[in-house]
Amino acid sequence: MRTELKPKLTLVGAGPGDPDLISVKGIKALADADVILYDDLVSKELLAYAKQGTEKIYVGKRVGKHSHTQQAINELIVHFAHEKGHVVRLKGGDPFVFGRGYEEVEYAAKYGIKSDIVPGISSAYAVPAMQNIPLTSRGVSQSFWVVTATTKEGTLTPDIKLAAQSTATIVILMGTKKLDQICEVFSTLNKSHTPVAIIQNGTMPNEKMVTGTMGSISQIAAEEQIGSPAIIVIGEVVRLGKQAWIPQLQQNLQFQTYGE
Repeated sequence: MRTELKPKLTLVGAGPGDPDLISVKGIKALADADVILYDDLVSKELLAYAKQGTEKIYVGKRVGKHSHTQQAINELIVHFAHEKGHVVRLKGGDPFVFGRGYEEVEYAAKYGIKSDIVPGISSAYAVPAMQNIPLTSRGVSQSFWVVTATTKEGTLTPDIKLAAQSTATIVILMGTKKLDQICEVFSTLNKSHTPVAIIQNGTMPNEKMVTGTMGSISQIAAEEQIGSPAIIVIGEVVRLGKQAWIPQLQQNLQFQTYGE
């Protein structure tokens, strides 16, 4: 006799890339899952937390690559919840920060499927932190904006121009394809001197960062072949990052050597 299934969806944020940055609650959800639908930027190491027999299905979406549509993912969630029981939707970063997580919860609810949310560490603040770039720092920046570069229609979001007029730190997700347009916004506001960092593959072993100003970063990024996935951090806090420490560290080492 078949036990009656209880359809359930758990939306789990996997964090910015490093598999160690998922929450304990997220790991528990993976261990309980009957089906895991996972994204492109999720570390495959996390799938090892699943119990034996759990079905693992890749539904990744990424710029420039063939992918499932959002509607197809929504339908898979409903199908497997009714067919298998507990579906874990494993998404990079935090599912409610440009992750379209709410759309999936809303769709599941239409079919009577209960949902739980397990927040994840967002790349918006974690990736800069790993490079010792604070989004806020006393006397430097009192607030920060997190924006995506692209609207639903594919154009540059007007929020970037609004953010650029403030003194806040600006974090732009999914923005490398529109880097030239972003730099133009700052140029028209006479802010080409503003410091900027672009961090590719943040928190991962192949992490790569370039820094410059809004007037120079396009050329630097092109020369260093920076691509997606990457985040852009704009503001004076960039000067506080790891690269800013190097001259001071060298000076301290020289001082210690000569002082012996």
